[in-house]
Amino acid sequence: MTNPYVPILIMMGVAALMAVGGLAASAVIGPKTYNRAKLEAYECGIMPTPHALGHGRFNIKYYLVAMTFIIFDIEVVFLYPWAVAFSDLAVFGLVAMLGFIALITVPYIYEWRRGALDWD
Repeated sequence: MTNPYVPILIMMGVAALMAVGGLAASAVIGPKTYNRAKLEAYECGIMPTPHALGHGRFNIKYYLVAMTFIIFDIEVVFLYPWAVAFSDLAVFGLVAMLGFIALITVPYIYEWRRGALDWD
């Protein structure tokens, strides 16, 4: 009988080969021309300033958008397995998911009141 870890080792070897192969292919095939903009630390096209606008403070909407993404990403991650096992969980699963959705609604309402969903 073979070792049960052999398929995992083969998959790790293939993944490492793909990673190294991708890096090697980009080094061989990729463009070799560099200009001043490519060598800058920021490639957004705007010249960097010594101090960020507002003395380094970000607008609160930046954090609220990030928080919205995290909240809904986590919600979807937990809703998929719940939907698959819905019939096995019965009433306990329904009550647990309703509680989870109620907890997720609290930050959503907070963001809504703070204006993170207003795209003006």
